[in-house]
Amino acid sequence: MSKWPSKRRGKLDGTICYLNTDLDLISPNDLTALAAAFDSRHVFALHVIRGEDGFWHATFETGDSHAEPELNIAAMVAVIESFGKRHRTVWQHCTQREFNIGYDCGTEPWAFSQGLSCGLLARMAAIGASLRFTLYPHPSPASPSATTA
Repeated sequence: MSKWPSKRRGKLDGTICYLNTDLDLISPNDLTALAAAFDSRHVFALHVIRGEDGFWHATFETGDSHAEPELNIAAMVAVIESFGKRHRTVWQHCTQREFNIGYDCGTEPWAFSQGLSCGLLARMAAIGASLRFTLYPHPSPASPSATTA
């Protein structure tokens, strides 16, 4: 997930909502060719950098906005499933392949539920991807992030 409050797409009206899903990768190998392969299929890199740790770090997301994560993740999985041997090898050498689902945690409704289908979970497992959730607290009116989002 984008870690910066200014990137949040929530309404900030107190309603719990799905924001987006990022695909986070870490690899000992250069990820720029993989980023180009994603980009050609409308999955865009938020960043592709070589970190101080010597590893390549990249975060991707779709350009589409949905009310639930299933369609965003399915779009990214479809791109990965279509990789040829060269890009598949880069993918397999990643030490982290993680879909990170983000939610804006408002105060309403009392209960909020979303899920992923067993078919999509099976596809994620088949490509060796893990799943993470990031919950962004609903900012109080006095919070600095309430005015920057």
